[in-house]
Amino acid sequence: MAHVPQIKIPATYMRGGTSKGVFFRLQDLPASAQQPGEARDKLLMRVIGSPDPYAKQIDGMGGATSSTSKTVIVAKSSKPGHDVDYLFGQVAIDKAFVDWSGNCGNLSAAVGPFAISGGLIDPSRVPDNGIATVRIWQANIGKTIIAHVPMTNGHVQETGDFELDGVTFPAAEVQLEFLDPAAEEEGAGGAMFPTGNLVDDLEVPGVGTLEATMINAGIPTIFVNAEAIGYTGTELQDAINSDAAALKKFETIRAYGALRMGLIKSLDEIATRQHTPKIAFVAKPAGYTASSGKRVEAGDVDVLVRAMSMGKLHHAMMGTAAVAIGTAAAIPGTLVNLAAGGGERSAVRFGHPSGTLRVGAEARQENGDWTVTKAIMSRSARVLMEGWVRVPGDAF
Repeated sequence: MAHVPQIKIPATYMRGGTSKGVFFRLQDLPASAQQPGEARDKLLMRVIGSPDPYAKQIDGMGGATSSTSKTVIVAKSSKPGHDVDYLFGQVAIDKAFVDWSGNCGNLSAAVGPFAISGGLIDPSRVPDNGIATVRIWQANIGKTIIAHVPMTNGHVQETGDFELDGVTFPAAEVQLEFLDPAAEEEGAGGAMFPTGNLVDDLEVPGVGTLEATMINAGIPTIFVNAEAIGYTGTELQDAINSDAAALKKFETIRAYGALRMGLIKSLDEIATRQHTPKIAFVAKPAGYTASSGKRVEAGDVDVLVRAMSMGKLHHAMMGTAAVAIGTAAAIPGTLVNLAAGGGERSAVRFGHPSGTLRVGAEARQENGDWTVTKAIMSRSARVLMEGWVRVPGDAF
């Protein structure tokens, strides 16, 4: 019988923040995958190793978690005032599905370094030493991200002493600015609060009526109070992810929240929308031991937050959800703001399963409506491997 040979595609395997994924330049993809559609999705799934009924992604580059089943496509930007277009694909692990509905805030930190190293940035905009400012158009949600990338002797600086809870080793700091982070293309005509309220009573059959802050900022996110669903906000992954009933409850809340936000028109649509919205629970500060064994004291944080990603409790915090947290914390009256002590604030430090993270946000009220001009946080990024990925020639 005839055997189809593998093809090889230039690619870079990168960590960005507390995630990692396979990065491609658009121009390096096979012609049929340079446009959105079935060929592109099939190619990316095969690269990552999905769909995998064993949920291990052994035959691909994925790591069988929401944080490691990720792909990125970067191209020179056609958008005025921007350097590159950044498209993020969240690859489902056990299903044949790539979710293009949102951004990955963690991998956003790797886009600037990848674009510089890949020759996608005008050399005149990149200093030999200092900070390169990369203007990124986030194509999934139509937003601008500004990445401040350190340069040393003409190369992206990757090593350094910046520590990020959830990442084992220190690296160089990459500061990100998420401009106008309210997700205009999501729900209710793009309102930051699609229901029109800072807090809603969300009726969830089988669970009850929960207070919820539903916000479009960074990524559509549903916040509920930890105590209302039987938690303290100090939980680590095993407490949630080993509990099938808990996972089902969170997915039910997420589905009814998505419906209320206008992100889906019927509950059965939620199965094909795994990446968005996120669901998170918040609590007032309390001490706990992080997954690394590090002690986090109540005085170290303003608020506790735990967030679900792709049906499981995240090991740290999604970057886009951190933008949502910072934005909600800056607006008096949201559940995040109230758990953090209320009042106006321009930054918040929150506790997550791996430790703590600080995120800033600039919020203001205009004609009764809240707007956020930008959210700011620091991450780090590093190339793990570069060369080619290989896939069977008939895989897409």
